[in-house]
Amino acid sequence: MTRKLRVGVIGAGIAARHLAGFGWNKELFEAPVLCSLDEERGKALCEEYGIGEYTQDADALFARDDLDIIDISTPPSSHFELCRKGIESGKHVICEKPLFGSIAEVDEMGRILARYPGRKLMPIFQYRYGSGLQKLKLLIERGLAGKPFLTTIETHWWRGPDYYAVPWRGKWASELGGGLLGHAIHAHDMLNYVHGPCAEVFSYGATLVNPIEVEDTAALSVKMQNGSLATLSMTLGSRKEISRLRFCFNDLVAESIIEPYTMGRDPWTFVAGTEEHQARIDEVLAAYVPGEDGYTRQFELFHKAIVEDTDPPVTLQDARNSLELVTAAYFSQRTGQPTPMPIAADHPLYRSWLPAGEWRAAATV
Repeated sequence: MTRKLRVGVIGAGIAARHLAGFGWNKELFEAPVLCSLDEERGKALCEEYGIGEYTQDADALFARDDLDIIDISTPPSSHFELCRKGIESGKHVICEKPLFGSIAEVDEMGRILARYPGRKLMPIFQYRYGSGLQKLKLLIERGLAGKPFLTTIETHWWRGPDYYAVPWRGKWASELGGGLLGHAIHAHDMLNYVHGPCAEVFSYGATLVNPIEVEDTAALSVKMQNGSLATLSMTLGSRKEISRLRFCFNDLVAESIIEPYTMGRDPWTFVAGTEEHQARIDEVLAAYVPGEDGYTRQFELFHKAIVEDTDPPVTLQDARNSLELVTAAYFSQRTGQPTPMPIAADHPLYRSWLPAGEWRAAATV
């Protein structure tokens, strides 16, 4: 009999998508309680998803012994403390992106997890599980891609004044960063998911679209540890919203659809250099069996990891790779120099990439 895990949800914004993901896995999860400071939105979600309990007291969730998982869908600046409390209370934890506000916090969480064997923390990177990207992973595993050359990623979305009317958005202290951290982070994680960690980045960043504190436009040139190169562009000033990923290998080119928020899904195109190799690729793809994607698939895999006591499908190291790219990009923008990775404890931005004044202000809160 399948073990059903009980989830306490914190948040009432993106948490709705989490609840939909749990809902598609009804045999694996149930969510008996939701916590949100926004009573109107919180109670509305409880009604929509049949959640029996609503509270504004997050500590009440940590104190309960009938919950297996704490699901954190709150503004970024709260993530570390909520994750810490969740792990220390004996729960597994799911946390939305961006996971934390520094590489130092990621490393500290690693030390916390080491003190609580068996507890698992899973960062959210649900875009990995689209069928298009999964097909590319399959072709690479079968040895049909060849040597990687170049990846291009475009995250060109639109965010106007209404988006920043939410008080915590667009501010260093609460959102922790701009489009690189909160918007393009998914597509950039897909880069790491395919090619592994980055080795060096040169970046330009600017605030061009809205009168906010953080960047809304950026251009990055990246060297990967596997020897390939990548160019990444991000803007929140594109009236036509697109996301596009294009991977050039010796033996094929893989290109995503351009739907801005579902670019990992089919139909991707896979073009080989010869008819014979195209036939081999087409044969593998014809046998591919699509399944659930997005949050539904990531949560399904997390349940498996908990029951079998294996690593979660997205790990703390995956989040570190992602945040290293953000940290290095911010450092490059401020110094005008290429920035190598990984980011070690002696790096100037290891403890925070916030501008100095914002870091001091956040540290005193």
